[in-house]
Amino acid sequence: MKNGGYMKDAIVLFVITLISGFLLGGAYQITKEPIEKANQAANLKAYKMVFQEAADFLPIDSSETDIESCNADLLSGQFGKVGVDQVFQAVDASGNETGYVLTAYSEDSYSGLVRLSVGIKADGSINGVELLEISDTPGLGLKAAEPEFKNQYAGKNAQSLKVVKSGNAGDAEINSISGATITSSAVTNAVNAALYYVHNYINQ
Repeated sequence: MKNGGYMKDAIVLFVITLISGFLLGGAYQITKEPIEKANQAANLKAYKMVFQEAADFLPIDSSETDIESCNADLLSGQFGKVGVDQVFQAVDASGNETGYVLTAYSEDSYSGLVRLSVGIKADGSINGVELLEISDTPGLGLKAAEPEFKNQYAGKNAQSLKVVKSGNAGDAEINSISGATITSSAVTNAVNAALYYVHNYINQ
């Protein structure tokens, strides 16, 4: 093939690549806003589940920097591979602060990652916990998403919580799921990450 033929093929390939890039970019711009709105709606639903009495959830100006510092602290702590993703202030219809909603995670669940939403009142007590992401074994670890387990956290007011197998949890304890202690601990430590943030970066 002559050099002209190679050049022609190269130009054709370049044009095809360029057009494909424009099409993909256009498709991204078209779908970006609906995807963002869908994510916001899903997040709002999760926030409302852990803080039903709140009228709105507002971003906290310093949260991005504080989250980085908090997660660095947590790396060397006793809760394993945990961290905080997001923090919002929960406010009532008059704009008064009623507490906080945090997204926290643990990478130590039986099947890896577990992510949850935690509502914490202004006095430091837990308002509610909702599982956002978990892929554990049905009938065992997945029981963490059931009310019988997750409702244990509501009303607890402590710097941190620990899991017990006795079935008779105290004020700062959570009853383990039978046969799923690893998952129970991972969920509890994700909650502990949220508590750590509130106690060390908000209620100082």
